[in-house]
This record gives sequence, structure tokens and C-alpha cells, in this order.
Amino acid sequence: MKRRTFLAATAATAATLVSPLVRAQGPLSGPVKIIVGFPPGGGTDALARVVGQKLTTMWGVPVIVDNKPGAAGTIAADYVAKQPGDGSVLLMAHVNSHAISPGLMPRLSYNVERDFVPIAMVGVTPNLLICNPSQPVRSVKELVELCKRNPGKIGFGSAGIGSSQHLTLEMFKLRAGVDALHVPYKGSGPLLADLIGNQIEYSFDTMTAATPHVKSGKVIALAQTRPKRCKAYPNLQTMSEAGFPEFDASTWYGLVGPGKMPAALAQRMNDDVNKVLSMPDVMERLDQYGAEDSGGTREKFAEFIRSERQTWGKVIKDAKVTTES
Repeated sequence: MKRRTFLAATAATAATLVSPLVRAQGPLSGPVKIIVGFPPGGGTDALARVVGQKLTTMWGVPVIVDNKPGAAGTIAADYVAKQPGDGSVLLMAHVNSHAISPGLMPRLSYNVERDFVPIAMVGVTPNLLICNPSQPVRSVKELVELCKRNPGKIGFGSAGIGSSQHLTLEMFKLRAGVDALHVPYKGSGPLLADLIGNQIEYSFDTMTAATPHVKSGKVIALAQTRPKRCKAYPNLQTMSEAGFPEFDASTWYGLVGPGKMPAALAQRMNDDVNKVLSMPDVMERLDQYGAEDSGGTREKFAEFIRSERQTWGKVIKDAKVTTES
């Protein structure tokens, strides 16, 4: 009996020490939070919930979306950067937090390469140039003319200073040689509410957030901002086709962990997220939102982030964008 008791105690002790990679059905034995730097109703939130629901089933633990909006996603990123690397807290990283803000805010409290571990790309979408249905101008050419007739008066909403929507507007202003009024919000949700309510005229909003309202007819889409038309909008012209060659302003979303996360844990999560992204119903949802180029290796995602930082850093410099813009 003593030997059996010893063996049972030894097994119990080993169970507490075994790697989290093999202890549970998924990579962790407890709840996981996916932090989103924007309010509910935006594109980042929508994709985090699609992925989170599937990972809940796959891992056998709750995967909860936790919204921490503000400062174009940097508040959420700063929070995750300071969390332990045990995988219990992840970030749905975004072009704002990981590509734009590093070039816009020299004193940013986190370092993208040091403080985060890339896990998996979730999707890349164009932005959509959208307007309220009551607006008489329904083409890019006419919009340029309208802005030239009314310099600094035509309102373009964004998800905040330094957001993807804001920088896409700055790219448009540079390329078109126009001035326009930037109206920052705390995310796409409140932005779209005011656009639908005709409080602002236009926005280069994320396709993920704007699509449900385009399909319902509450907003009108004038153009999309990647060089090629995406599958979700085959009949909507690109900004390149509208007279601005090589106009490329995408919004992207991807899971990252805190910088202290072990490579083995990040790789296990990469494998599982890739499985989720290949599920037919998830692929259908991503297509609805216009999210393409999903999945792939951790290394490919890391290189993509570096490239995006260079692209947006140049726009920030050329347009002289500051945190007061």
C-alpha cells in the first residue's frame, strides 16, 4: 500500500510540473483572453470573436474577447506587452498598434519586436472609401473636386489619431493634393454610428467593420484601397483604378503574445490558429469581411509587420503627421 501511495503522490506531483503544451487539450489549462484595442462593433473585435469561438472548442477552455479601446489600439498593446508569457493573454494586433504607432509615437511605451511574439496572421483587408447615402458625391473623382472646392471642410472619420483610417486619409490627401477635415473617434463602432447618422460625410473605414452596413444600404462604398479587387467586392473599383496608381492601404489583424512567450507555445498556437482559419465556415466569414492572406508561418507574419512599419513610417514622414493631427 505504501508503494502505491508513493507512486500516486509522484504522479500527482509530475502532473503539476508537466509542460502546458501537453497538460490540456489545448496549449493552456485555463481561460485565455484576446485583448482588442477597439470597442465592440469594429473589425478587430469581429475577427477576434470568430477566432476565439473556434479556439474555445479546440482548446477546451474559455477564450474571451476583452475590449480595451483607446489611443488607436496602443492602450491594449501596452497592456499585453506587460503580461506574463504563459499564453493566458493574447493581443489581436492591428496595423495601428504594430505598424503605424511605432512611427508616429517616438516615445511609445512598447517595442514591437522586443515586447511581442508573432503567432499568426488572421487577415488583411482593404479599407473602403464610404459615405452616407445622402451625400451627392458618389465617385472618387467627384470627391477630389469636392475637397478642392471646400479645403479643410469635408469631414473624414477615423478610429482615432494614428489609426489605419487616419493614415489612409493622409495617403489620399498626399496623392490627390487636397485638404480635408480629420474627425477622430475611439474606434470604428462610434465612427460608423455618426456616418450613418450623417454627422460626418466620409471615411476610409476598415472593410471588416464597414461591410455589414454596406450590405444593409446604410452606407455607400465608393472604392477599395488594395491594388487588386478583393473577392468580397468584385464590382467595386480600387483607388488605383480611380486614378491613383499603386494606392495600397490595407488594414490587417493578427494574433501576438507577450514578448516572454516561449517559442514552442507560440508555434503550437500558430498551428491551431491555422487549423481554425482553414475551417470552411471560418473561411466563409473571412470572405464576407474581405479578409484575405490569412494564416501562414510565424516568420512570415513577423516579416510582414516589419514591411508595414516601413510603409507607414514613410507616409507619416511625408505627410508630417503628428499625434495632434
